[in-house]
Amino acid sequence: MLQQTQVARVIDFYHRFLTRFPSLESLAAARPGQVREQWEGLGYYARARNLHALSRLVTRDGDGVIPSDPIELRALPGVGAYTAGAVASFAYERPAALVDTNVARVIARVFAPHLKPKRSRDAKRLWAIAEQILPARGKDAWTHNQALMELGAMVCTARVRHCARCPIAAHCLTRQRELRT
Repeated sequence: MLQQTQVARVIDFYHRFLTRFPSLESLAAARPGQVREQWEGLGYYARARNLHALSRLVTRDGDGVIPSDPIELRALPGVGAYTAGAVASFAYERPAALVDTNVARVIARVFAPHLKPKRSRDAKRLWAIAEQILPARGKDAWTHNQALMELGAMVCTARVRHCARCPIAAHCLTRQRELRT
């Protein structure tokens, strides 16, 4: 539900959806129209279809448990690189990189100011950097990923860089360039 949608908008939908479908099994057993009805108003309806397909696949072909491995997660309907990394990292404390808009902006500003996160070839490089800087231990990777996301959402924002309160400003290539000019 959080793909391309802010938390504040999702909360009510999330609670209503979980009340109706409290388990993967109950979601898998639902008719497509029932799932769509619970998703109504949230938009991006392919997410609902993919989540429904995912629940059916996991409960039919698996043991009813979402995989913890990012590669296995990517094989599920509607799960891309970011979602696979987020689920592996946050749900299972696996060392998995994740790059959303905020993380891409932070990584670019800190490590590679010449890269443009919206350019496809640059996005691939930012993912590679995210992999390189990821702590090896799952719990540390969880904290690292959460910190990068929050840093991009609250400190190193798209509109304003709050370098004076940034905990990594001393290591930021964008900030260093700015101080030299």
